[in-house]
Amino acid sequence: MNRRFRPSLDWLLALVPAAVVLHYAGVSDTWTFFVACVAIVPLAGWIGRATEDLAAMIGDGPGALLNATFGNAAELIIGWMALRHGLIAVVKASLTGSILGNVLLVLGAAILSGGVRYPEQRFNRSGARSQATMLLLAAIGLIMPAAYHHLGGRRVALLEGSLSLAIAAVLLATYCLGLWFSLRTHKELFAGCGPPPKTAAADEGRTPMSRGRALAVLLAATALVAWLSEILVASVEEAAHALGMTDVFIGVIVVAIAGNAAEHATAILLARKNRMDLALGIALGSSIQIALLVAPVLVIASHFFGPTPLDLVFSLPEVLAVAVSVILAAQIAGDGASNWLEGVQLLAVYAILGIVFYFYPG
Repeated sequence: MNRRFRPSLDWLLALVPAAVVLHYAGVSDTWTFFVACVAIVPLAGWIGRATEDLAAMIGDGPGALLNATFGNAAELIIGWMALRHGLIAVVKASLTGSILGNVLLVLGAAILSGGVRYPEQRFNRSGARSQATMLLLAAIGLIMPAAYHHLGGRRVALLEGSLSLAIAAVLLATYCLGLWFSLRTHKELFAGCGPPPKTAAADEGRTPMSRGRALAVLLAATALVAWLSEILVASVEEAAHALGMTDVFIGVIVVAIAGNAAEHATAILLARKNRMDLALGIALGSSIQIALLVAPVLVIASHFFGPTPLDLVFSLPEVLAVAVSVILAAQIAGDGASNWLEGVQLLAVYAILGIVFYFYPG
């Protein structure tokens, strides 16, 4: 077998203990923040490799769900740690940023990287449309509380907590039913159109992990990402002020990129192998999990266990950004095919939104 050389980022694993030392030694929060962000990248690579090997055993649909679940563990932990510190704005911004990052940055980079190698990549249109519809539902779940807040006047403020809890329950129930639909009753709609999954590890010139080892790697890497996420959240405020950035920009862009590192690395790798079904499932599935699982869980948990209740009332720029991104992603996913220009278009929208949030006063 001819093995192509692939540069490894495993040497960046040395930054994992470095971030821990910087944090507990009380060194500059700015350095701690960036070292923790970069240290997540090689761990994301291991999560991606383990997920890909598991997908070869269990199929693209469950594999994409597995990757999104482990990838979003970081967002859930980051959100909970930020809530414990009373950083409500950072929590909301990181949720918004995770949705935008997956729909625009992760999917855009995957489509671009795959499109450079293949003129056109095809994927299961039915499954993609189903996921796009779930994303539209997620957007509605964010738009309506904001509309209620901004159109209802001062009297509605006291009811926003109850409103958010009720909507969170609906979103959670819909997510669970969506899982049943995609994994049991209509799983054939999510069958892949790309090459057989069993060739994935061979493309890298490595031996696939066994199921037990892949699960162990997933658990270990996710645990380390969780630890680094706590360090990252503890240093985010000081880093934002030192760099002249608002909490909203840090949450929407910087924290979200770090939290999406696992999905980003895996989706690009799979798209380069012409496995767009799995890459698309990871990008869209992760956004669905953020909106329909992570956000509702944080809302419910904060009302019962957290020091500060979290609601679903996001700012108008955040709501508009999510709505525009979801509509664009649905448009691209609707025809069952992608090319590199569509990836550029998604990345361009992400860049525009990043510029807006950079200048947004917060």
